[in-house]
Amino acid sequence: MRVLIVEDEAKLARLIRTGLEERGFAVDVAGTGEDALWMAGSTPYEAIVLDVMLPGIDGFETCRRLREDEVWTPIVMLTARDAIADRVGGLDGGADDYLTKPFAFPELEARLRALARRGGEPRPAVLRADGLALDPASRTVERDGEPIQLSPTEFAMLEAFMRRPGIVLSRLHLLELVWDNAYENRSNVVDVYVRYLRAKIDEPFGTDSIETIRGAGYRLRAGA
Repeated sequence: MRVLIVEDEAKLARLIRTGLEERGFAVDVAGTGEDALWMAGSTPYEAIVLDVMLPGIDGFETCRRLREDEVWTPIVMLTARDAIADRVGGLDGGADDYLTKPFAFPELEARLRALARRGGEPRPAVLRADGLALDPASRTVERDGEPIQLSPTEFAMLEAFMRRPGIVLSRLHLLELVWDNAYENRSNVVDVYVRYLRAKIDEPFGTDSIETIRGAGYRLRAGA
């Protein structure tokens, strides 16, 4: 399998490259995030090992830009930092896995093979549908570039819709996705929050993104 290593420390890059090549991988190396962007955009890699601390744009920004460019190659973030915030930042930016230094080559190899089996299915960091853009990491929502302020529950409901555009979600399914078990199935809380959401994402813009499917539930229009 062909792998791209993005690491600015030449000695470490050589060690990783040698270790993976000894295990049968075909390996290319990029020393900057900028190089990684054009290399990953022009070569069909099966996995990317991406260091966080890079000159120029860092690993988090590189990962985010790759996803914005619709490069869906599985990414494992590699860094000496082990703070929870760094792990969250990488995963929210579109990474698929996280490995801290120092690491054992058998573990890196196993993670890369697991990611390669997963394939390059679209996993955008920013969700987009019907003119809306929702960023789970920054907790922001925009419509045609105009910010929309949502409550935490409204945000959770919109995220549930935007992760399943065009799919009808029943009231029970929305209860399971957005609320805990404190709400009974007969509660009208879903209908109430759909009204709240429509008042913020649709009515001010003269749109109708959330459709009512009689007898079934609601769905978000799938158009971009």
